[in-house]
Amino acid sequence: MIKIHPVRKFMSTSPITVGPGAKRTEALALMRAKKIHHMPVCDSGRVVGMVTESDLAEPEPGGEGKMVKDLMRARPYTVSPESPVDEVVKEMAGHKHGSAAVVVDNGRVVGMFTATDGLRAFADFLRTAR
Repeated sequence: MIKIHPVRKFMSTSPITVGPGAKRTEALALMRAKKIHHMPVCDSGRVVGMVTESDLAEPEPGGEGKMVKDLMRARPYTVSPESPVDEVVKEMAGHKHGSAAVVVDNGRVVGMFTATDGLRAFADFLRTAR
């Protein structure tokens, strides 16, 4: 029987987050310094959005001073740490989500699961399926 692991086995922990009132340039600098491409937007400890490096990288004319709240995706894909990896990966592929914020019941972000993490999970599956 094949064991499907939960997202918590492959997610990154201690995610880097940003507040909705942060400036675009500050958030972009943080992402580049931490070498991440997806970042949850949190307000009072709860996830309220998601930004990607590409959301922040190229401002529209006059958009240099925009804040994260103006550029974030307001309904990010969120999962629990116990969500089965196969279901999460299927959803991410089907809706072209590059990442999922991993949240606990109170909405607090405890991790990130990216497409790269999905590939690591797939490699793990192939190794154990031999």
